[in-house]
Amino acid sequence: MIINVDKWQRPSLDANAQIETKVATMLSQIRTQGDSAIEKFSLEFDQTVPEVIPLKPFDEYQLDSKLAESIQFAASRIEQFAKFQKEGINSKSFSDEYGAFGQVVSPIERIGAYIPGGRYPLISTALMTLIPAKIAGCSIRIACSPSTNPALLAAASLAGATQFIQVGGVQAIGALAYGYNQQSAVDLIAGPGNAWVNEAKKQVQSLVKIDGLAGPSELLALCDKHQPVNWLALDALAQAEHDPLACSLIASDSAEWLESLLNYLKSNSQFKPLIDNQQIQLIYAESKEQLIQFSESYAAEHLMLCHAKISAEELTNYGSLFIGADSAVALGDYISGPNHTLPTSGYARQTGGLSVNTFLRILTVQQVNQDGRVLLANKAMPIADAEGLTFHYDSLKART
Repeated sequence: MIINVDKWQRPSLDANAQIETKVATMLSQIRTQGDSAIEKFSLEFDQTVPEVIPLKPFDEYQLDSKLAESIQFAASRIEQFAKFQKEGINSKSFSDEYGAFGQVVSPIERIGAYIPGGRYPLISTALMTLIPAKIAGCSIRIACSPSTNPALLAAASLAGATQFIQVGGVQAIGALAYGYNQQSAVDLIAGPGNAWVNEAKKQVQSLVKIDGLAGPSELLALCDKHQPVNWLALDALAQAEHDPLACSLIASDSAEWLESLLNYLKSNSQFKPLIDNQQIQLIYAESKEQLIQFSESYAAEHLMLCHAKISAEELTNYGSLFIGADSAVALGDYISGPNHTLPTSGYARQTGGLSVNTFLRILTVQQVNQDGRVLLANKAMPIADAEGLTFHYDSLKART
């Protein structure tokens, strides 16, 4: 079925009230009971007791040689991009007649990386969360995952985890937020998760910084009639397979091309479950202007630009932009370099994805000189007076 762009609506993903209440209860018990509550919930949900697993050097995991080579190559690409990002964020200062003023770029000391391992052991997420933290200079990098898949452990080791705890779900977020096994709480939690993990991150964000609240995976592809139908169909299927709530949208101003795509999707019985679950949706727009307007409103997590008449400069709202059919989103998921942890549910209108910046603090420094003290105080006093803040005024007045 092809939907007109004017008729399409984003499905509601409101938080489940039962999940919210249950997570609040679990976190409350973890806060008050500590390790015993974390272990109780791990036994209840994962049938295992949390374990701190010492990480070995990457080569000692004896992975299949092709897999090991791919993980190492992906790590090198992600590290290269993280270093590129960090180059633009520097400690710097300037001086003028009033004094010296500047910023200090400082890493967050203790971070936790949540690595999903329920449906699939997400090897790539270990690389994407831990490597930027390492490049940022975070000294404590605790990885949590319910999975002990050797490839995931190897990836965490290569990416620079300083500790690995086999624990998942709400209890993992509680362990990071409140501390576990004589380890202090972290200052930041990064990494995607299911609805339970997402809700737990939401509820602890008054205590620790979080990278964001990730919803189901999204893809929007803007296509003209010259795109390879099978490539775009497979791109849509690839993102939809992440999660039963994941959704891929293919939008075009060519009805004929969309019909070809629809026929291709219907031709293979393997595609049927995702199509029947409406995780693949085809959208028709009458013009490139409608496509751009739809894209800007939707603010997709992954945005593919496969339309010769639309320029990248015309698009501003996206988590990551993939230009041209050669730029498969699956490459971004694993190996191209930019981070795959991205804003969903329209949050790309206000924030970007996980990056080395996430793990840095930009602090400010000011040293006012004697002349500046007098000059600035005289300029500030009228503002303090207008605001009615008497002691602010007096503090300034005393320095004139």
